[in-house]
Amino acid sequence: MSVHITAQAGFGQGNELYDSLQYAFRARPSYQDFSLAYIRDIAKKSTGALKIVEIGAGTGIFTRALLAHPQWASDVKQIKAIEPSAGMRDVFETTVIDKRVTVQDGTFDNTNVEDRWADLVIIAQAFHWCPDYDKASAEFARILKPGGSLVFIWNLEDRDRARWVAQLRDRIEKHEQGTPQFRLNLWRQAFETASYREFFEPPVEKVWPYVLLTTVDTVVDRASSKSYIGVLPPTEKAEVQVDVRRIVDKGEDKVWIDEEKVFLPTGGYGWSKLHQQENMPASVLRGEYTFIQR
Repeated sequence: MSVHITAQAGFGQGNELYDSLQYAFRARPSYQDFSLAYIRDIAKKSTGALKIVEIGAGTGIFTRALLAHPQWASDVKQIKAIEPSAGMRDVFETTVIDKRVTVQDGTFDNTNVEDRWADLVIIAQAFHWCPDYDKASAEFARILKPGGSLVFIWNLEDRDRARWVAQLRDRIEKHEQGTPQFRLNLWRQAFETASYREFFEPPVEKVWPYVLLTTVDTVVDRASSKSYIGVLPPTEKAEVQVDVRRIVDKGEDKVWIDEEKVFLPTGGYGWSKLHQQENMPASVLRGEYTFIQR
């Protein structure tokens, strides 16, 4: 199976929560400027404007952040966004308006991109859903130019910086039902596969702790946008939402900014890798964020 059944069901519905047009950050956080600048530095080996493949592009949250960043504004020649969910692609097409960008159906191991086309392959908040790390690594190597770069990046609520965030994650994560979530680190098995070892350099990992400003409603929406929460029966989902609101209202270690907004501790996580034929670099980037409520 090319797409995990929970990802298929959980992200195929509720896209408005995943990426609301009404709020810049209603359910899902965007990507911080420092992480985007770091990725540009990784790709400096490629000269001129870059051809980029973004796999698991979703509704375009990362794509829009990249295009808006000053270090990337004139450095993008073309982006081919790959997304298996038709619903996500529909939202992507209405929110990413740039003639350099296209979005098409595809998966980690079958992108339908030409051989040696890309200077950079980026996977944001998605690689943990990969069902076959060896096939995916071979596909990344096929579409990357020699010396091109592979980057994985995630954002995750930082449970170690506030008790209420730990309680929030405990409440929702019990519904994961064996799905391959990022926090389980199963995706690290990719670095041990034959294809990865043949084509890529050892990964470089970077973590950025940071803080986000949020509201109680945003935290509830963020929890509701999780794939494994999205597939719950309506009554059970409503119970989760009530409990999440209660946890935030109690707010142990919560830092208020004003009457509505609070800080959410977060982390950014990133890994980068190179393709071999010369070996290609790979990076893993991770953001751990903290919500701030006011």
